[in-house]
Amino acid sequence: MRLTQADLVSAIRSAAGDSELVDLDGDVLDLRFDELGYDSLALLEVAATLRRTHGITVPDDTAVELGTPAELLRFVNEGVR
Repeated sequence: MRLTQADLVSAIRSAAGDSELVDLDGDVLDLRFDELGYDSLALLEVAATLRRTHGITVPDDTAVELGTPAELLRFVNEGVR
């Protein structure tokens, strides 16, 4: 299964809520998570949500190192490590 931007945005919203800084439905793939208003705890919650809802494992240390939604999608879909 390929994770789409819509899947990721849904997981982010479910885990950490909507961003107060930008519209997640916009062009956000290359914005840094901190620019979107999400800290490392939020990213750990996103990783846990991806595991529960899609069976996708993103190690905790990796989740907090990935800087943008695009990097997270690449990690999940292409195995970039």
